[in-house]
Amino acid sequence: MLALYPGSFDPITNGHIDLVRRATRLFDRVLVAVAASAAKRPLFSLDERVALAREALAEFPGVTVEGFTSLVVEFARARGAEVIIRGLRAVSDFEYEVQMAAMNRSMAPDIETVYLSPDTAYTFLSSTLIKDIARHGGDVSAYVHPRVREALHARLAAEGGA
Repeated sequence: MLALYPGSFDPITNGHIDLVRRATRLFDRVLVAVAASAAKRPLFSLDERVALAREALAEFPGVTVEGFTSLVVEFARARGAEVIIRGLRAVSDFEYEVQMAAMNRSMAPDIETVYLSPDTAYTFLSSTLIKDIARHGGDVSAYVHPRVREALHARLAAEGGA
């Protein structure tokens, strides 16, 4: 069974990686779907986010990474995914995620949403926090893959940041 794990992954964090690890125990294949998310004004381009996710997830057999620009359910259908994985870090995520799952179910009743919670060590992580820490010169090495840390520092240095 193929499960789709969508997100903007700007950048991918150890929390995201932990959810992929958990998903590989439940599903035969996991497709990490990196959303274009132009409205979020990402730090990294879609191609860069896909490349970083591929590097960070290279150790997991059965995991692939692709970028997409369509609705999640359309992308899931096109790839043959039967499940959409969503992460829940805290109660604050719940309302939005339930709303999204209900909308997805109304458009694609044949695709289930499964919620996974990351290890408690990662429940506070978000890509936004990671970028803020890096922008202010903080050490993000405990929160992201080494290649992601390098890319963050390079991008922020090029922009005149940390």
